[in-house]
Amino acid sequence: MRLFAISDLHLASAPNQQALEDLPAYPEDWLIVAGDVAEKFETLDWAFGLLTFKFARVLWVPGNHELWAIAGREPPEPKGVARYHKLVEIARRYGIVTPEDPFVRWPGPLPQDLGTADQLILAPLFLLYDYSFRPAHISLDDVVSWAEETHNVCSDELLLSPDPHDSRIAWCRERLKLTDARLSAEVPENAATVLINHWPFRHDLVRIPRVPRFTPWCGTTATKQWHVRHRAYSAISGHLHTRRTDVIDGTRFEEVSLGYPRQWDQSRGMASYLRRIL
Repeated sequence: MRLFAISDLHLASAPNQQALEDLPAYPEDWLIVAGDVAEKFETLDWAFGLLTFKFARVLWVPGNHELWAIAGREPPEPKGVARYHKLVEIARRYGIVTPEDPFVRWPGPLPQDLGTADQLILAPLFLLYDYSFRPAHISLDDVVSWAEETHNVCSDELLLSPDPHDSRIAWCRERLKLTDARLSAEVPENAATVLINHWPFRHDLVRIPRVPRFTPWCGTTATKQWHVRHRAYSAISGHLHTRRTDVIDGTRFEEVSLGYPRQWDQSRGMASYLRRIL
């Protein structure tokens, strides 16, 4: 029994859809899907059905692409919080664990380097971002125009509505408060965690030299020490399309993106991009 992770499947792309169809079955293993599966509900529904057929259990967190509400679709799609709840509803139809469900205790073998913890809690999170990954000399009011100078503005500015919140910052703050409280209250003191979020937990993990001014849409400084505060054995994220492993304070930070077709070797198949976590 193993735990794998992947993110940023971007199934609007036909090669990525085919790669998912061709992915072998892992009937005894669990899979973390850390966001950006697809923009359309029907594609997400198809993907969830396929993933839950191939894996014993699936855990999912939303990325920004799932939260995009495209104008002009009929009937009009929900946006903001209502859209997020619709995504959770679709996932739950397939028994997928979402950020709105109880955290899950890992039933498989525990890693030898777990330390004094005697159980491991898998915690899917939805935290968003608050533009705090911007440089210190750039004000919040200027961050979008600063990014626009190098054409690095995220499409979220047009497509990701925070409704009914006043801003994505306000929505992020609400999610941070709610999630921090849940982790503190629901994770036993004798347990370590696997924290799962689409956006990276730390600014120093964001290394995207081709789009250097994209960083404001990549997370929040509020989670910089969550791996310590919440005893993380591993912290899983995507969003950056820069697959890598970093170790900080003994915690493995795993960026597990697949990415757009040009960003991965299709001849290797999707299976080679599953990151083994446990």
